[in-house]
Amino acid sequence: MQTETRKLLTVICEASLEARVIADVERLGARGYTITEARGKGGRGVRDAGWDRSANVRIEVVCDAPTASAIATHLRDHYYEHFAMILFVADVEVLRAEKFGPGAGRGLP
Repeated sequence: MQTETRKLLTVICEASLEARVIADVERLGARGYTITEARGKGGRGVRDAGWDRSANVRIEVVCDAPTASAIATHLRDHYYEHFAMILFVADVEVLRAEKFGPGAGRGLP
């Protein structure tokens, strides 16, 4: 089985930011994303999605390292100060690497 390493960028944020974050993610080069509802507790308290105003979403993007870095930097610089948002990045092994950005087949991390 042939795999290549890409980055998994995970964004957990207020559901009210979903459209804005998706627009940013696409503009900054991601080819796709997955969105799911999210619940939990963090620095801004319990986010249980019981009310629309407290709902969270989890946005996952698999892409090359430069794209993940550009997206994470932009989101941090534009949203962290005023919104409930966390970001984390992990290495993932993918099949069909051509689906996940311009690094496909060129040995990019």
